[in-house]
Amino acid sequence: MSTTPLNTDSPPNISAVPAQMRAGVYRGPGQVTVEDVPVPEIFEGEALIRVRACGICGTDVKKVRDGLVRPPQILGHEIAGTIVKLGAGVEGWSVGDRAISFHHVPCGACFYCERHLFSQCPEYKKVGVTAGFDPNGGGFAQYVRVMPRIVQRGMIRIPDGVTFEEASFVEPVNTCLKALRKARVTRGEVVFVIGQGPIGLLLTFLARHAGATVLTSDPLPSRRKISVRFGAAASFDPQSEDLAAEVRMYRGGMGADSVLLAAPSPKLVPAALDIARPGGRLLLFAQNDPVMQIQFQASAVGVEEKEILGSYSAAVDLHERSAELVFENGALFRELISHRFDLESISGAFTMALQPADDFLKLVILP
Repeated sequence: MSTTPLNTDSPPNISAVPAQMRAGVYRGPGQVTVEDVPVPEIFEGEALIRVRACGICGTDVKKVRDGLVRPPQILGHEIAGTIVKLGAGVEGWSVGDRAISFHHVPCGACFYCERHLFSQCPEYKKVGVTAGFDPNGGGFAQYVRVMPRIVQRGMIRIPDGVTFEEASFVEPVNTCLKALRKARVTRGEVVFVIGQGPIGLLLTFLARHAGATVLTSDPLPSRRKISVRFGAAASFDPQSEDLAAEVRMYRGGMGADSVLLAAPSPKLVPAALDIARPGGRLLLFAQNDPVMQIQFQASAVGVEEKEILGSYSAAVDLHERSAELVFENGALFRELISHRFDLESISGAFTMALQPADDFLKLVILP
């Protein structure tokens, strides 16, 4: 494990793709083991990427902690690396190009795509990047196979001067941009972000970048401190301060226009609704557990007309904008990386991810 950057930006030996590779394989609840597995074979229209950085997403942590997927799986979808092999017919890419790869793209023509509900498209739900077993991202491995639809519409070139670690933020930034769009955040509004982990901090940055005044909360002092660096006008301790009262004091008696909930506890939903003004919006970002149940006061919606919205995964029409934001602000986003792990240490990385501490922000695997 390292807290300082490792030299992952030197070019790989493209001419020597091995038959076997190392991968972090999910074997059951709480179990990720490092194993030798075959390097994926690629076919027409596909690409093989040598993974150089892959962030651990909160969704990865939930899958491992709660056993939400069937083992064995190779997870990891915040992928940045170098193309080392191309199948026949691939245009616009060359061996040696550095690229990020999304793991989903929609069909672009169905009922849901026509309404920009891309993550509900049946084609979108099929994962298009794999390191073996059932396709599930595969970024926690040395090599990943990128299927044709992703090669065509889900890969973005990494410019010179942008590191692989920085580029690995493109996918999570996309999900946050999509969340802000769903919450209809606009310039001049007051936005409250609950939770200042890596996603909460990205939401804070993007809301401020959109011209909103941003207030935040987190129980960890270190996260409240960095929240201000990422654009918060003020950050509060939910364990000692009345958040709704603080917002109303700041706003002259009104609540926030939008509240973005970036912490997974269902108990926070009533508090988040209390922070929102009448007619305001609550965006649930972290509430994607299939077994989670949420209770809240019905009058918040039925009388005060507050909206509860959801946002899941990325949006294909935000691919380029999310990449621009990362490439322009990569040095700042890189500050979110608190710990770096080589692939052999991935079990320890997930142990840390399952037990957040004051010095913990973004964890990145460097295969």
